[in-house]
Amino acid sequence: MNFGAWIGLIVFFISLYVLWQIKQLLLLLFTAIVLATSLNILVKSFQKRGVKRINAVFLSMFSLIAVLIGCMWIVVPPFIDQFQALAQLVPQGIERLNSWIDLLSTRLDPRIISFLPDPDELTRQLQPFVKQFLGGGLTIFYNSLGVVLGTLLLLAITLMLLADPIPYRQGFKRLFPAFYRRRVEEILDLCTQGLEGWLVGILFNMVVIAVLSFIGLLILGIPLALSQAMLAGVMTFIPNLGPTLSVISPMAIALIEAPWKTIAVLILYIIIQQVESNILTPIVMAQQVSLLPALTLLSQLFFATFFGFLGLFLSLPLTVVGQIWFKEILIKDVLDHWHDSVAANRRTEKSIQIKEVAQAEEK
Repeated sequence: MNFGAWIGLIVFFISLYVLWQIKQLLLLLFTAIVLATSLNILVKSFQKRGVKRINAVFLSMFSLIAVLIGCMWIVVPPFIDQFQALAQLVPQGIERLNSWIDLLSTRLDPRIISFLPDPDELTRQLQPFVKQFLGGGLTIFYNSLGVVLGTLLLLAITLMLLADPIPYRQGFKRLFPAFYRRRVEEILDLCTQGLEGWLVGILFNMVVIAVLSFIGLLILGIPLALSQAMLAGVMTFIPNLGPTLSVISPMAIALIEAPWKTIAVLILYIIIQQVESNILTPIVMAQQVSLLPALTLLSQLFFATFFGFLGLFLSLPLTVVGQIWFKEILIKDVLDHWHDSVAANRRTEKSIQIKEVAQAEEK
């Protein structure tokens, strides 16, 4: 390697180090891009009705803020009250569970009873864990006020990207060589289409799952059915792990009502997830970038490991964009033309050899 190649390699590794140090800032920027892409769908719908873009942008931002405030107003206060009540009522629910196990043991075969956990031992093990979990959950709600500044920064960046995206897009294209910028423009268009299709699909799934959860919890008589259903809809944004986490809260609340309702809630959520996986997802998949289930799970583990909760939350849109860049650059622009490049080099070498032979014969 010559001196220039070594300098380029060193600059490359320094750039990677700098990017790693500002990874949280880059994630925040990507969150703003995803949010601006989703709001741009609403902006376009306003523009089709004759509204100027700047007015459409402010209407879209106002709609987003109104939805966020409405969701927080519906979900957070009831959950704070409920968590405070759970700290006192869950031990009562455990006692009811013990009574239910005792009643069940009188009607079952003694050989089956030997496999059931001892109620007293179960109570001693569960009560400290439940108290610690509920206390931590209450702390999370109170500490969430500290994200207000970050949310305002995110909304400000989103507003700037949404109001005039062209300068930012042109600036990003200038990071690539001049001969490749038109191709980068095509890839950015594909990324926008992929994100928009994925957003439409995931929002559709979130609404349907929230409605089904609300109806099911209402039929079972679970308190805070609306809040629990909205939580289930929001957690759908995180595939695989989100639905599993969303069932914990309604099961804990159902334990206070009656032990059998806990099992009923679990069955309800399993049925809803089967409907989402086997019916909803195939319907909306035509609007989404097709992602393999194993790839989705691996991407969640990867981004959660290196970037924390925000990485987990953004794992799917990051995978959608990453898959498009990987497919378009590495596969289409490099690997698909590999054979053509090798054949062209061979033809060039052969023509050079023929010329050299011809020149040698002339001499």
